[in-house]
Amino acid sequence: MSLTDVLYAITTGPDRRRRRLAAVGLTIFFGMIAAVVAGSIATDRALALRPLLAGASGTGIGIVVLTGGAALWIWCLIQFKGHAVPANPPRELVTTGPYAWVRNPMLIGVGATLLGLGTLLHSASMVFVWIPVFMAIQVASLKFLEEPELERRLGWPYQEYRRRVPMFFPRWPKSRPAVR
Repeated sequence: MSLTDVLYAITTGPDRRRRRLAAVGLTIFFGMIAAVVAGSIATDRALALRPLLAGASGTGIGIVVLTGGAALWIWCLIQFKGHAVPANPPRELVTTGPYAWVRNPMLIGVGATLLGLGTLLHSASMVFVWIPVFMAIQVASLKFLEEPELERRLGWPYQEYRRRVPMFFPRWPKSRPAVR
């Protein structure tokens, strides 16, 4: 049994089990975020790295990016009606809000939140090492686990959505010829 099969069994299983496993998944996810923060602080100290964007400018940039990332993250959760993913996703495909432009805006929001936090903490290792590793792990999880499960569970509508909507970077709208 593959990990995709396990995830499919969870997402299509009883509500009680999905909620319970969603709590476990959220604990693991926030534990990973805590590891990024703690690891970066330890790395900066151990390597005696100079502060990244020290001073008020770094703090201001950090606050703006963190706030923007958190707002996007919250907007995504609202679109999902509070469902935690991937263990307890919405039953139907969500294509509204930020999901109309990219398939994974929640991860963009998480990444921006972490980038803002790293800048706010003036942590070079968080911005240049820990966040890229965290994001690479998340992207691999999306590509090799979550997307195959979504395709299996949601079928053709997800395949069409995946064909039409980019994973992370929105496409510019195609210009339409002028009507004469």
